[in-house]
Amino acid sequence: MIWNETMECMSRKDMRKIQEIRLKKTVERVYHNCEPYRKRMQEAGITPGDIQTLDDIVKLPFTSKKDLRDYYPFGLLSVPMSEIVRLQASSGTTGKPIVVGYTRKDLSVWGETGARCFTAYGLGKQDVVQVSYGYGLFTGGLGAHCAVETIGGAVLPMSSGNTEKQIMLMHDFGAVGLACTPSYALYLADAMKDSGIPREEFKLKIGAFGAEPWTEAMRVEIQEKLGIKAYDLYGLTEIIGPGVGHECEFQNGTHLCEDHFYPEIVDPDTGEPVAPGEMGELVFSTITKEGMPLLRFRTRDLTSLNYSVCECGRTSVRMGRILGRCDDMLIIRGVNVFPSQVESVICEMPELEPHYFIEVDRVNNLDTFEIRVEVKEEFYTDEMNRLLDLRKRIVHRLQSVIGLSPDVKLVEPRSIERSQGKAKRVNDKRNFYEL
Repeated sequence: MIWNETMECMSRKDMRKIQEIRLKKTVERVYHNCEPYRKRMQEAGITPGDIQTLDDIVKLPFTSKKDLRDYYPFGLLSVPMSEIVRLQASSGTTGKPIVVGYTRKDLSVWGETGARCFTAYGLGKQDVVQVSYGYGLFTGGLGAHCAVETIGGAVLPMSSGNTEKQIMLMHDFGAVGLACTPSYALYLADAMKDSGIPREEFKLKIGAFGAEPWTEAMRVEIQEKLGIKAYDLYGLTEIIGPGVGHECEFQNGTHLCEDHFYPEIVDPDTGEPVAPGEMGELVFSTITKEGMPLLRFRTRDLTSLNYSVCECGRTSVRMGRILGRCDDMLIIRGVNVFPSQVESVICEMPELEPHYFIEVDRVNNLDTFEIRVEVKEEFYTDEMNRLLDLRKRIVHRLQSVIGLSPDVKLVEPRSIERSQGKAKRVNDKRNFYEL
């Protein structure tokens, strides 16, 4: 199913025309209405008249999270506060949050892009969708909520937590869709099993999961445990929350709503554009937002873009699965390590649960690298030789994937703390020593 066939199936030529018109209007908007942007452009020797085509976008300076923090809370707004109807913020637990303001039109666009996502998953006006993302300043809950309302579905606004009630109402209300983080989906899968309610009594069929990186192996695990089809729901607080991109029934890349969010891929070190199809850092320009448009915002997400037509008929560009974030990468003993690489190995081994924790430290000027991972109940045993053999196989596989041999500790089922929101999987203690 397609929500907006005109935009989602538009020719590349026509899409480019629309993007250029909208980009030029946005550049005019921020130049005349946002002092920080005007100052940055003047320092770069650029005026709005210098941006005539999409190719000219490289002339514009980048925007980063640091800019949003430097101009906290409202310094990057491009409209008066009287036109702002909602404020959202990042879910960070330290320091000042990233704040984003929305006009009424911005919320309408958010609902429309969200509707594209949930329609692509196969959900419609006849379905009950349980939204178990956190509500409040975090964009997840309200973003998914608005998407379901826009397609005409019935929202079950659970937020996160209170898992026993989550399972009861999912069953009693006949929820067909579930929207939450991938880690919370696994948590709910365990809770469903513990509830004693037979899986066939649930109507759940579709999951919309995002807000944290997850691997293809994690998708397989979720689909098997919940008995659903699990789709990627992509968004960022700074851009518009859930609704920036979505998968379709073929699960072969995340379609981006590029008529609203123009994407680029750049080299994370140099900032220069990379060749089409190559891996790099994802950069967005919001070309329709009124309240707080962002030009060339560096997401820090590492991915690639595919401009070929999808089997579903959509022509919108597809983003590959995110390898990780530039700032999530761990450099251990000189080797680049992404948590997603560790996760992929864990999820491919049938003896292991997809619950793990990475701890990196520095002892006597040498990096230590420990991974704690749960063993499934049916494989957890008192026979030391069997566990030692399993540990040896895990270390060997990790060595082949990441080039390092971590200290793997096998722990009993359900001993690693579960998350009801975004999962915390890494503790890099070395930061305490760096000045």
